Amino acid sequence: MDERQEMLEVFNRHNQLIGQAKRGTIHQLGLRHRAVHIFVINNEEKLYMQLRRDHKDQYPRHWDTSAAGHVSPGESYAAAAARELAEELRLQEKITWLTHVNACRETGWEHVGLFQCQTGSEPAPNPEEIARGAFFTLAEIDHMLVDISILITPAFRLLYGLWKNFLLEKE
Repeated sequence: MDERQEMLEVFNRHNQLIGQAKRGTIHQLGLRHRAVHIFVINNEEKLYMQLRRDHKDQYPRHWDTSAAGHVSPGESYAAAAARELAEELRLQEKITWLTHVNACRETGWEHVGLFQCQTGSEPAPNPEEIARGAFFTLAEIDHMLVDISILITPAFRLLYGLWKNFLLEKE
């Protein structure tokens, strides 16, 4: 099935359900919907990033969060995060809820549930979803974010900053 035809729930700015529409319509009109992003950390405290495939309808060939995706109708953020982690990286690890981010331009009008996952396993990227992926140190990611030749999604830029704040709060 053409993923633009996938039905998703539409929400208002308060994250209250107001209807459903096709994914293509939602993206075209900038309607608010739900998504999850999962930051996968390895035992060396490196963060996994994925390079989006060139067929993606938004931000093809951009570096992005370890795993991410839309929340299906009736699905919880946690269930969507576990599903996306398994679908995109073939990982079945414990995930930890970090925060909710209200829909905004940077998130592509997605109300985002942000999660973290610690793993000792090597992700196995789904080639239908991901061009490639790798673990990076935070210093490497910070460098990538200022290098204008490296394409990075606006959502990752926003969520990475929030995630780093969580790390600082834990210290």
